[in-house]
This record gives sequence, C-alpha cells and structure tokens, in this order.
Amino acid sequence: MLFDKWINKRIEAYQSDLMEKYCDEVQSMYTKMRGWRHDYHNHIQALQASMAMGRYDEVVSYLNELNSDLANVDTTVKTGRIMVDAILNGKMNIAAQNNIPVNAKATIPADARVSDVDLCIIIGNLLDNAIEENKKLPREDRFIRVYVALKNTQLYLSFTNAAGKRKERRGTLFSSTKDSSHGFGLARVRSTVEKYDGMFSADSEDGGFTAEILIPLT
Repeated sequence: MLFDKWINKRIEAYQSDLMEKYCDEVQSMYTKMRGWRHDYHNHIQALQASMAMGRYDEVVSYLNELNSDLANVDTTVKTGRIMVDAILNGKMNIAAQNNIPVNAKATIPADARVSDVDLCIIIGNLLDNAIEENKKLPREDRFIRVYVALKNTQLYLSFTNAAGKRKERRGTLFSSTKDSSHGFGLARVRSTVEKYDGMFSADSEDGGFTAEILIPLT
C-alpha cells in the first residue's frame, strides 16, 4: 500500500513537471511567432530602404536571414489536434536549434480515443530522448524521423533517431547514461500505451534507435 502511494506520488510529480516543461516550450514558440509578426513592418521598411538605394545584395542577405528565423517558429506539422501540434512543433523547434534535421508526417484521426495529454506524454518523451541522443553525435550524423497515421483500425506511431552504440536491454526497456528520469520517461510511454490496450516496441542498434506504437481505435 505504501509502495503504491509512493509510485502514484512520483507519477503525479513527473506528469506535473512534464506538462510544465511542455507549456514553457509552447509558450516560447508562440512568443517568437508574436515577436516576428510584431517586427513585420520594420522588416518591410528596411527592405524598401535597401531597394531604394540599389543595395540588392543587402536585400538578398536580409531575406535569407528572415527565412532562417521564420523556419524556427513556423508550425510545419498539423496533426488535427491543437495541443499535439503545439508539442510536436515545439520539439521540432528545439531540434532545429540543435542542428538536428527532423522529417515528420503526422495525422491523428478525429475519432482517436487517445487523450491529448496522453499523446503529449508519448510524443514528448520519445522526442526528448531522440534529441538528447542526437546531441551526442557529430552534426552530419543527426536525424529524427516521425510518422503518425491510421493503420487499419489502429493509430500507428513510429519514431526513429540517430544514436550511438547499441543500448543494453534491461527487461522490456534499455539502459541509459542519463539520469533516472530518462528511463522513467520511457516507462511512462509504455504504461500510457498499455492503458489503451496498445502495443509498444523498441529496438536499439549501432547508429539508431526505433520505437513503434500501435493503439486500437475501437
């Protein structure tokens, strides 16, 4: 009984910290978007002034800089769930800041019975792990691939990322050089998936890590 209470308290504390972290990331992303829009007229005036003086090289350079800045705050993936969009794009923004290319395709059926909070726990944890693994690698070796879609009557989620050496399996999960919250986060993904009678599998090999999830929609 005491052990169950301890576990429940730890889970509650973890979820609270997780959602607070997500909210901070989302707030940061939208603050950048509002700031870019606020500066829009200033950008136009600067470009017009350079054009009027025939400084076309400056215009090209300025436009390239704006394009790079906008790429870091633009919402590039629309899943059909606003909260999930915010988390997914927020994580992609963090990946971009760390020079990690992300290839993401995600669509969530409107009738999917998985809650937004649970989807964010799954996606957030797996992308956090993927980003941390990539940060350890040379820039040219980094990548993350995300695929979420309907597969027959199930919601299918696939996450693949660059990694170092193959991790040793401990039970159903893998060992980690990070602190205990890393392994606990992966365990939370599994328990969240199992709550919906879903299936979670993970495979580690030299150079890569893959996690796949199937959640019944009926």
